[in-house]
Amino acid sequence: MAGRILIVDNVPTNRIILKVKLSSAYYDVIQATCGKDALDRARDSDPEIIILDTDLGDMTAHDACAHLKADPATRHIPVLIATPPGDTEAKIAALKAGADEFLAKPIDELALTARVRALMRARATTDELRRRDETARSLGFAEAPSSFAALGKIVLIGRSAEDAMTWRAGLRGLVMDEIEIIQADKVLEAIAKNNVADLYVISSDILGKTNGLRLLSDIRARPHTRSAGIVVVHGPQDRKEAVMALDLGANDIITRGADPEELALRLRSQMRRKKEADVLRNSVDEGLRLAMIDPLTGLYNRRYALPYIAQVSQKSILLEQNFALMLIDLDRFKLVNDTYGHAVGDQVLTEVAKRMRDNLRGIDLVARFGGEEFLICMPMTTLVEARTAAERLRSVIFNTPVAVASDGTSVSISASIGLSMGGQTGETIEMLLQISDRALYDAKAEGRNQVTLGSHAA
Repeated sequence: MAGRILIVDNVPTNRIILKVKLSSAYYDVIQATCGKDALDRARDSDPEIIILDTDLGDMTAHDACAHLKADPATRHIPVLIATPPGDTEAKIAALKAGADEFLAKPIDELALTARVRALMRARATTDELRRRDETARSLGFAEAPSSFAALGKIVLIGRSAEDAMTWRAGLRGLVMDEIEIIQADKVLEAIAKNNVADLYVISSDILGKTNGLRLLSDIRARPHTRSAGIVVVHGPQDRKEAVMALDLGANDIITRGADPEELALRLRSQMRRKKEADVLRNSVDEGLRLAMIDPLTGLYNRRYALPYIAQVSQKSILLEQNFALMLIDLDRFKLVNDTYGHAVGDQVLTEVAKRMRDNLRGIDLVARFGGEEFLICMPMTTLVEARTAAERLRSVIFNTPVAVASDGTSVSISASIGLSMGGQTGETIEMLLQISDRALYDAKAEGRNQVTLGSHAA
């Protein structure tokens, strides 16, 4: 299943219709009949998304959302509220109550599934932050709570300067972050000069009908803005364009001409998420770093990796999802050390670590497991996705030299990869590591520089 979704509605017919729409996309759908039932189901089953109808019988969706966001056990779950059609006040009230999104009734299936996919991506980031904190605590390291009080920067990219100035005027007094207007054809130049923002608001029809979506993709592809929040402003009739924006990586979309308060609420929500994502990448304090980070490569070490994978495994079993484990060993690494010296060997390890990090998702774990061996854990991953990722890693390691010797010689290396799948397969972490290790041995025996699946995953 693609993920678990809790539907809450006191009208059985509404629940059935929504369940059919989501089940057709292979989501695992569970149901609740009222607000109290929803709060209990959310704590017990930890769904990845909760969809609330406006009226839950015993309480409103806004009350239920407020309870969910106030409970430490459920506050991380994205909430989507179904609102009456054309009711601007209901939309704004939903966002103020803490909802991550709303959908106007009757719910459009295309818009629903696109929103769900986007919220699933956001949830994955939140889960990674929680796993990191739980792993640190299991090792006896408690990180201080982080504050997100620091102001951020928002860049507005309208279809014209007047367009962007209208947005800025509407946000005055509602958003405290720094706001800058940049012409569409100057944005990438600004990023290249390290003038980057936390959030980008982009009109979908700049420089032509869909060039806003092209700019979205360009911003996502740049290393300095890969994790930026992106909100796309689209026309009221541009339904397919809006869905495409979400699937291309937009964090949020908003209809052109929407109430400025709605835009401000969305931007504040996205800024909060951006700051949390920054914590995800930067939160390990120095004491924790010394204990759990490999000083040469900057990767996590074995001590951190094993309890982390245990957290992933528990979550995967609960949600009936799969995750992937890879053991990666550099082929004939000892020969590199013997031929070029340990300094070059260290260059090789550092460069290989960088290439692996650059070619995996932010939620994936990359660890140095010992010597020239690395461990990768990919949560919420199918076998096909894992095999594709493993082949990509093998290729990026082998295709270009990874170091230069003192005499100017280019040093290349290959890697053998053993892959296993966990979650619904029933194996313990120790068993999965053994399966990956046997697959790695087979990859070596069959000629090296290849990916081999463990026997249970074939």
